[in-house]
Amino acid sequence: MKELWKGSHAMAEAAIRAGARLYCGYPITPQSEIMEYMSERMPQVGRIFIQAESELVSINTVYGGALTGNRCVTSSSGVGISLMQEGITSCFSKGLPILIINVNRTGAGMGGGGGEGGSFSGGQDDYTRETHGGGNGYYRNLVFIPDSIQEAVDMIYNAWDIAEPYRNPVVLYTEGRLAQMMEAVEMPEFKEREPLDWGVDGTSKEMKEYRAMNKEYYKYKQRIDLMRENEQQWEEYLLDDAEVVVVAVGLCSRVCRGSINKLRAQGVKIGMLRPKAVWPFPQKGFDALPKSVKKIVCVENSSGPEMLEDVIVAMRYTDHLKTVPVYSSTREGLIPTKELIPFLQGVIDGTVKEVG
Repeated sequence: MKELWKGSHAMAEAAIRAGARLYCGYPITPQSEIMEYMSERMPQVGRIFIQAESELVSINTVYGGALTGNRCVTSSSGVGISLMQEGITSCFSKGLPILIINVNRTGAGMGGGGGEGGSFSGGQDDYTRETHGGGNGYYRNLVFIPDSIQEAVDMIYNAWDIAEPYRNPVVLYTEGRLAQMMEAVEMPEFKEREPLDWGVDGTSKEMKEYRAMNKEYYKYKQRIDLMRENEQQWEEYLLDDAEVVVVAVGLCSRVCRGSINKLRAQGVKIGMLRPKAVWPFPQKGFDALPKSVKKIVCVENSSGPEMLEDVIVAMRYTDHLKTVPVYSSTREGLIPTKELIPFLQGVIDGTVKEVG
């Protein structure tokens, strides 16, 4: 049965129903309502909630909790996630499949984007850090980005099931607007789950055994290559005969979908490739694009082009896309249909310049 849920509350409830035993976090707009919801709900179901004194404490508490083999989650935004990077890379290096929920805010530093709603309305400005690493060493997190509250719930509910076989951190990368909006959601059932058998109790003897038992997870490149091959996720929309392909993620893709529908009604052969995982980036989705494609347009809700670089790389690794021109639209705040359609029409007419 579907019920009306606020995005932040729905994401928190999804993590609980997926089996989260520990939540530790620190307040920061626009994700504080996740923590507030957890503070009441986790004790109700016999789980542990901790409000930390900083993001550094949050990530290291989750690190320690995950060593016991239990599902542990934290959430933050912008600079809060940046402060967590050392702990996140450490979780990667030790093979700990923690869940991080990033409710993105707009802009660099403390977030001062000038788009509609300011920095707290959120955007996709953390793309580079989330997909290419903000911490030290060679590592990658699985990164999923939803376009609706229902998809956010589903991604969180399945996140640990995907991440645990690889023993790898996983990020739900979303934006302020999705956390604050409300939609009808069908909430999944509670998962019954025991701690994983590789968990430790903190003694030095067990830690030595843990390191010996889990030496395979120290082969970073092998783990990353397996995830890159197996966990690409994307959606195809009206691509069978498309001559123009829009690439967009998150809430931005919903605006693109509406614009595409209007252009289709005018006879334009246009479709969309929507990455659902931005790491690993869906190279296979680009490989599957039809040979009718003549132009590719990357649309981002960001201060500047970030996903564009991954789009260009994916095209250059696809034989029939190597010489296809690519175009870029970036904007702080969601681009409205009344602006996006003229931009796409300019791409089609040749009045918009391709990326140099």
